[in-house]
Parts: sequence; structure tokens; C-alpha cells
Amino acid sequence: MTKNMGSADRIVRTLIAIVAIYLYFSGTVTGVVGVILIVISAIFLLTSLISFCPLYRIFGLKTCKTKQA
Repeated sequence: MTKNMGSADRIVRTLIAIVAIYLYFSGTVTGVVGVILIVISAIFLLTSLISFCPLYRIFGLKTCKTKQA
């Protein structure tokens, strides 16, 4: 897998995931919406850790800097 996420993108995804997890465990968001939020948070954290987003590849996006030849 080629990295396709830049640092800023990774930081934003991680922050969103942390806030979503906090909202779930504090009881602010519950039920089905809460479970969906936790699943999305897990996906955000996983993609942030590996610096690869499958949707970016499908749409041809890349937020990381490319090396000059």
C-alpha cells in the first residue's frame, strides 16, 4: 500500500475519532447512532495509523507530499 494521507489529514482524523469516542462513552450519543459513530471512529484511527485511505485510492486523491524526481 502506498501512503496517500498527509500529516494534517491524519491529525484531523485522529482528533475527530477521539471526540466521537468521548461523546459515545460520556453518554451524549447512544444507541444505533453511537455504535455507528464508534465504527467510523475505529476506521478513522486505523487509516490514520497506516496513512492509507482506500476511498482516496478509488477517487484518485492524495493528501501527502510527493517526492520530486
